[in-house]
Amino acid sequence: MKLITRCKYLLSGGGQIRSCQSILFLLLILTAAKRAGAENGHGLWLRKGKTISVTVTCRSSAAMVQLACAELRENWCGKPGENITIALKPDKAIKGDGFILTPHSIQAATPAGVLYGVFDFLRRQKCRQDASITSNPSYGRRVLDHWDNLNGTIERGYAGKSIFWRDEKDSLRVTGQDRKLWRAYARANASIGINGAVLNNVNAAPPILSGRYLKKIKEIADVLRLYGVRTYLSVNFASPIVLGKLKTADPLDPEVIKWWQNKIHDIYTVIPDFGGFLVKANSEGQSGPQDYHRTHADGANMFADALRPYGGIVMWRAFVYSASDNDRAKQAYAEFMPFDGQFRDNVIIQVKNGPVDFQPREPFSPLFGAMKKTSVMPEFQITKEYLGENIHLVFLSTLWEELLNSDTYQACKGSTVARCTDGSIYPQKYTAIAGVANIGLDSNWCGSDFDQANWYAFGRLAWNDHLSSALIADEWLKLTFSPDSLTAAQLSAAHNWQNNFLAPVKDMMLKSREVMVNYMMPLGLHHIFSANQHYGPGPWYAPKNVRVDWTPPYYHRADATGIGFGRTRSGSDAVDQYHQPLADEFNGIKTCPDKYLLWFHHVPWTYKMASGRTLWDELCFHYQDGLQSVRNFQKLWDTVSGYVDEQRFNDVQSKLRKQCHDAQVYKDGCLLYFQTFSKMPFPTGYERPVYDLPYLESIDPLTMERLPFSNKK
Repeated sequence: MKLITRCKYLLSGGGQIRSCQSILFLLLILTAAKRAGAENGHGLWLRKGKTISVTVTCRSSAAMVQLACAELRENWCGKPGENITIALKPDKAIKGDGFILTPHSIQAATPAGVLYGVFDFLRRQKCRQDASITSNPSYGRRVLDHWDNLNGTIERGYAGKSIFWRDEKDSLRVTGQDRKLWRAYARANASIGINGAVLNNVNAAPPILSGRYLKKIKEIADVLRLYGVRTYLSVNFASPIVLGKLKTADPLDPEVIKWWQNKIHDIYTVIPDFGGFLVKANSEGQSGPQDYHRTHADGANMFADALRPYGGIVMWRAFVYSASDNDRAKQAYAEFMPFDGQFRDNVIIQVKNGPVDFQPREPFSPLFGAMKKTSVMPEFQITKEYLGENIHLVFLSTLWEELLNSDTYQACKGSTVARCTDGSIYPQKYTAIAGVANIGLDSNWCGSDFDQANWYAFGRLAWNDHLSSALIADEWLKLTFSPDSLTAAQLSAAHNWQNNFLAPVKDMMLKSREVMVNYMMPLGLHHIFSANQHYGPGPWYAPKNVRVDWTPPYYHRADATGIGFGRTRSGSDAVDQYHQPLADEFNGIKTCPDKYLLWFHHVPWTYKMASGRTLWDELCFHYQDGLQSVRNFQKLWDTVSGYVDEQRFNDVQSKLRKQCHDAQVYKDGCLLYFQTFSKMPFPTGYERPVYDLPYLESIDPLTMERLPFSNKK
């Protein structure tokens, strides 16, 4: 590392050192770097620092409380010899698993609350935040959805194989190493307030409910429970047919109802704190109640009634769409709104942040706030299926903050998505939020060091949906990269870590999502990815044997007149699924925000934008700006080599190099393709493409290798 090399140069007499204090500072840096060695990221934001003695006073013998006391003793970084009191007792200011902190005490009404309070206390120490606070969770259920398959693979997983399942022949074996890994996973979740985990893919395999798998699920649940993490399962609606050999899975059939009641009884017999089911039904080929001319409410309520005696919940996904040429973005609202108020109170409709599918930018789903009599929970995607996988540096907290702060206007001005889903406006027996996990067996858990920040951000926002992304990024950087062996004063005097690393890297994180939108699909463009793995551009992909709503031209609608999906009242009328004044705002081409323009409008290439540019020139500007920003990220990271251990520095540097290359591919591919419709020249001073269109149409954008088939129509 550059800083280490400089230190050695100075200490060897290669330069002037003005004081003994300067020598001490240099030695501290070298010692810290030597002890840290090459970090592989496995410690996440819980990296072990120097242990300082502390006295913990606690009268509770509850196992989770004692675990919390141990965390405090083993990770204290305050003044040595202090006395901290932990109290397990209620207070009118404490809600659920919330807690009260003072500089010398932690109080909570539940053992889990004590554990969360301890982790928060330790985080505040390391981040030098005020330790006097009352903190209550925004959502009662804060859940990670693992899209893990029973053969160990992960759908949309970019960090290796599953931490829960292996290949079929070895899937049910449990080792001491497994338990150690699950415990580290549960501890990481508890440290940011996550209290639930769905262990398998929403595209669920029925065998997950068989007796042999339930034995392993019990083993997993026994470990996760230590840190207050409840176990949930995704279930296949057709399980009574596949496992029970019934002739039907009709949710109103008495035999089917009885089968599910018996199966749920079996689950709670071995896992008494089981959380409930996540269900994907009548979506992308999955079985569901509509197969039997029943409604989503019929299906969800069957599960809810069977789970109710045990306190379980049903998370019923609203991700539904059919193969039609109408407007996929409208279907979830159309299917679920007629049944508002007909779902049991232990059913929560799980809604993706946007109306299509985890896109880099979408307007919020109109179901948020519209369903006033039904519990609704946001679903985020932490794993970056559409946002550069584990390669592109994209801090997703800004995307989620944008959603949570979006005003639905459903009850009144200020009816944000956060307030419409966390119980602030509408009474909900259960509140919940879910994130599709980005966790696998890679040593750094997430496939990329900076992708750890998205796991961290989800937990922090699930606990407090009013936090700012700036605060979250600041915390994560301090916890993940700060040299723990040096005090704040030493850091400042030695190499100004705050100004030279923290500030610029934090700024890069906060800009990264907008930068990615610019070089991928600006101004409301969406779903124009390569067909293979949703990576790289593919606006040209439209084979005749693929359903139309799985092809990019369905979404961008580029033609000789313009580009964009017409969702105004003269088009699909998706705008009227939103409450006023949003419906009128989105409907007007002059009032629609630029960031959603091509989402709601088919706009002429020559349309004059607010910037004074034509739409075509504006698109070119955004793509160029996105590419240049990634180049700047790459240059910035090169300047911080002295503040990061060598392994993580090189890993990030390598991925930024690939991201920079891919941004060029996105810019060239999209604009050259759209230029075949606009017939307009690139604006003066605009950087010309590096690649040509026929080449980009013929390659896999992830590997840059030739495809065995043609992407052309």
